[in-house]
Amino acid sequence: MSDHYAAPLRAVLPAHDARRLLELEAETRFVLKDGRIASEGPPDNAPGPLMYMAAGRAWIAATIDADITHRLNDLVSEEPALAPGRSPVAAERYVALLGAQAGHAGLSFLLPHATPLPHGSPTIASSTPAALELEARLARDGMPPDLLALNFRSVADLWPPYCLVIAEGRIAALAFTARLGAHGAELGLATLPAFRGRGLAAQAVSGWSALPDLRELTLFYSTSETNLASQRVAAKLGLPFIGPTWEVSGS
Repeated sequence: MSDHYAAPLRAVLPAHDARRLLELEAETRFVLKDGRIASEGPPDNAPGPLMYMAAGRAWIAATIDADITHRLNDLVSEEPALAPGRSPVAAERYVALLGAQAGHAGLSFLLPHATPLPHGSPTIASSTPAALELEARLARDGMPPDLLALNFRSVADLWPPYCLVIAEGRIAALAFTARLGAHGAELGLATLPAFRGRGLAAQAVSGWSALPDLRELTLFYSTSETNLASQRVAAKLGLPFIGPTWEVSGS
């Protein structure tokens, strides 16, 4: 396993704690109605996946009819626990029932508050005078082309609370609040291509984890099994592995 993943995936949390955290992450990531996925959570409430598995259970989209939902839940009840590097036993049947193309495996990490990392570049935290000045300038002059290329089309797309790493006088890496729930927050992370490989992503994550507005929330860092660069950030910060996830998207 160590040859395939860039982050350690050893169990470091008691099973009941990991299960509770995975369930909280689902509640943070999605808008749930009667246990069904209505959409992704704030700030954008984008369409959610057709099915999401973690912690020995599944959350199924509200758009899936009752008969298929019942059949999916029957299959899930017979599934062994998810493990990194292994698809669910009934993966092909889930995908076929949902009329989708494939499922996607993910990895979930806990992000402790104020995760330490030596800081080498200046950072700007949302709601500070420096952030307000920067936002005013971006609103006036427009977003730089390299941010536009990563779909940061306006100041509204920075999704606070956020932490920006500044290098060479430019925004080089961004850690922002991709999902915000009543009890948890999920980190979003982007590093501009010209600044990748310098450790700035880890610095942005560290800064985000220390933001006062997130102090009362449980913080999550998740990534796909194939995103080794993101896993290296988790490894550099020593983030505790919570568990694997698996989902089927609608596109």
